[in-house]
Amino acid sequence: MAPKAEKKPAAKKPAAEEPAAEKTPAGKKPKAEKRLPATGKTAASKEGGGEGKKGKKKAKKSVETYKIYIFKVLKQVHPDMGISSKAMSIMNSFINDIFEKLAGESAKLARYNKKPTITSREIQTSVRLVLPGELAKHAVSEGTKAVTKFTSS
Repeated sequence: MAPKAEKKPAAKKPAAEEPAAEKTPAGKKPKAEKRLPATGKTAASKEGGGEGKKGKKKAKKSVETYKIYIFKVLKQVHPDMGISSKAMSIMNSFINDIFEKLAGESAKLARYNKKPTITSREIQTSVRLVLPGELAKHAVSEGTKAVTKFTSS
């Protein structure tokens, strides 16, 4: 997608400098060019063509969350139940926190064993170390099931 965004402004700018063969496709594109900066502002601003649009707000940076996955699991467990945005935010923070703890522990285990790679074995061991009792057993069981399903397909 990025090469297309770079091609269109590049074709637009040197159109006056290149032969007439280039002018005909460029003549058809300006309508698309005017709409393009709404989705690809960075390419237009790099070329200098987006100077008049700098006053507009930047496009929101996408933030990755677990919200859709939390919602899918909620619907599997309790199909008629909903969740507030505050509760969803708390759940998302909880999952991020657990992920960081497991990733950190896995990295330590890999370093201790002088391995450059975190494998499913390090993840399983870190789950046993980080999560308490019965929760760790269930997590290891689900993880093993997921890895088996992944490798079989």
